[in-house]
Amino acid sequence: MHACVFCRILSSGEPDSITHVIWRDPSGAVVAILNAYPYTSGHLMVMPVRHTAELEGLGAAEAGLLMQGLQMAVTALKLAYTPDGINVGANLGKAAGAGVPGHLHLHALPRWVGDTNFMTSVAEARVLPESLSVSADKLRAAWPR
Repeated sequence: MHACVFCRILSSGEPDSITHVIWRDPSGAVVAILNAYPYTSGHLMVMPVRHTAELEGLGAAEAGLLMQGLQMAVTALKLAYTPDGINVGANLGKAAGAGVPGHLHLHALPRWVGDTNFMTSVAEARVLPESLSVSADKLRAAWPR
């Protein structure tokens, strides 16, 4: 069994409805999955299926698919949540804050003026108004075809 949590999820054989995978690109190289510990409802991660930690280690085709997935994630977040803004980013390496430093992933999450993101930093608590399953349903329905 692979030590990487993302690799275990993606190779589990569980249905996407259980693992909260929102999208798989047709070639099978890139996926979008809900963050199990989100900062806001709809917090997505877009990642290569291949286990790699290095952004610069992606080939042009894989990097293109990753960016296409990220663009689709942003579109779905805007349609599903009508946020005031979207955070997009990557934490490359443990020192940069990567929770899973061995498997490259890009974050996309909706933000609103006055949202409760400060709760994580000052109260060590997270506030979620909806379950992951509800977020998954919203995002699958809004995902560009």
